[in-house]
Amino acid sequence: MKARAYVLVETAVGKTKAVVTSLRKMEGIESVDTVTGPYDVIAVVEADTLNEVGDIITAQIHTIDGISRTVTCLVV
Repeated sequence: MKARAYVLVETAVGKTKAVVTSLRKMEGIESVDTVTGPYDVIAVVEADTLNEVGDIITAQIHTIDGISRTVTCLVV
């Protein structure tokens, strides 16, 4: 079974569309949805191990211009 996490993303004003486009191009991102509420985007990350999920989040997602903050929820 693969490791999976939901990444809740807050974006800077006017940056949601660009962030979604960047996320959809990344390997390991299974789905990306724009949502309403306290977060702007929810992405599902999937990889073979939790370490790989962590690497995707820290090395790829956190470096996207326009992301203000993320909250990661690991699936148990």
